[in-house]
Amino acid sequence: MREVLAELEQWTRDGEDIALATVVETWGSSPRPLGSKMVVTRSGKMAGSVSNGCIEGAVFDEAQKVLKSSQPKMAAFGVADDVAFEVGLACGGHIEVFIQPLAPAHKKLIAMLERNEAATLRTNLVTGDAELIPGAPAGSELARRDGDSFVEPVRRPAHLVIVGAIHIAVPLHRLAKLMGYQVTVVDARAKFATKERFPEADELIVSWPDEAISKLTLDNSTYVVILTHDPKFDLPALRSVLGRDVGYIGAIGSRKTNQNRFDALRAEGFTEEQLSRVHGPVGLDLGGRGAEETALGILAEVTAVRFGGSGAFMREVRKTSIA
Repeated sequence: MREVLAELEQWTRDGEDIALATVVETWGSSPRPLGSKMVVTRSGKMAGSVSNGCIEGAVFDEAQKVLKSSQPKMAAFGVADDVAFEVGLACGGHIEVFIQPLAPAHKKLIAMLERNEAATLRTNLVTGDAELIPGAPAGSELARRDGDSFVEPVRRPAHLVIVGAIHIAVPLHRLAKLMGYQVTVVDARAKFATKERFPEADELIVSWPDEAISKLTLDNSTYVVILTHDPKFDLPALRSVLGRDVGYIGAIGSRKTNQNRFDALRAEGFTEEQLSRVHGPVGLDLGGRGAEETALGILAEVTAVRFGGSGAFMREVRKTSIA
């Protein structure tokens, strides 16, 4: 929804009749993931994409029919191998697109997105009824089909909080910005947390971790990576996030270092369930040991947690799980 938000805001203000097309099922080669959207107005405007071009014209025509009838419909499109090759795909596939008039729930969602609030949109694929539920569930943020319903978690923009402005944090904050994260860097040591070292950070906070984190908005769109490797910083940071609904907690250090942390926190009353949320040692094992490789491994693990990935080699992932 965010990719067409600006157009939806303007077109609703202009009083346009709008149809919303959403990819709800795919088989074979799919250029766009589940939840991808395209919006069409009765006057002929369009924005977004459901296929990167190969079926957009047909979806536009179907959307005009939906606007005329005011009735939602499921449209199925098969992409032949020769057509797929022309638009840059290795092979053909099949896409189902649900097309519906813009509903009151969608207008409420637009307002929530403007306020930077999280929500879950559940659409009945038979009736077209749409329900907006405040907040987004834990786990993967990807849209999914659930029988006759389509469920779309819409979280706040992803926010990476890096505790510890050490050398690994420098490439990590750059990679995170490249991936579209809002980035906050926290360190009590002013000589480390500088704009010269972290030019792309959205926010630099020179403060003790617990004091800094207490001032941040934390939810499951927040991903916390603790790089300080010093108990006087690590433990306050972990105390601040273990009881909160954050999307990811990672802590640098060896298994022994993390075990010592867990023992200390266990003695303070933190539960095994809370401690099990910590990814420590942090990151995926990519083999490299330099700062850049370590940062890449950390962000790779955050990405896997965020989208429910396995972190395995793609050639070892079951073919049925890959478009």
